[in-house]
Amino acid sequence: MYTAEADPHCYPGTTVLRNLLDIQDPELLEEAELALFLTRAEEPFPAGEFDVQHYLSLHRHLFQDVYPWAGDIRTIRIGKAGNWFCYPEYIAAELNRIFVELGTPETLARMTDTAFAAHVGHFLAEVNAIHPFREGNGRTQLAFLAILSEHAGFGFNEKILDRDRVMHAMIESFSGNEALLVSVIQDIIA
Repeated sequence: MYTAEADPHCYPGTTVLRNLLDIQDPELLEEAELALFLTRAEEPFPAGEFDVQHYLSLHRHLFQDVYPWAGDIRTIRIGKAGNWFCYPEYIAAELNRIFVELGTPETLARMTDTAFAAHVGHFLAEVNAIHPFREGNGRTQLAFLAILSEHAGFGFNEKILDRDRVMHAMIESFSGNEALLVSVIQDIIA
């Protein structure tokens, strides 16, 4: 569960995010969100330049049926397990910085799979620390990894994704240890 300062995106007196379905029960919202996300994930993802706008449009695509702010950068401070993500006033600049560092899919396509995994692992660790959205960050990161990997000429084997392994790798990367995340990516693109 996220820690957040007073959140206008939540129903009063709850930690349940306001949603287009007006579901105020957290378990029901989680179920509905997952079902709608999975439906949108089966559709073609939006095309783009693998830049910030493309990333925001991907989040919008995946969560448009659930949240009115899908694809918008969050405006409140949030954290998890005592760690705060990038403060909202710095998110846009940090996203621009890391997407410039990412480079183009053509540049990434010239990398070995090991170099690609390390480079993209660092990118995902940074995006995770930025945490630009109020909800749906991890799923957007994995969807972006899928389209980026395929566009750069690598595979993407979603069947080997293990939620706990990915979550553990993301947590470790937040602490500066990107090795587990790089290993996950290497396995996925192999």
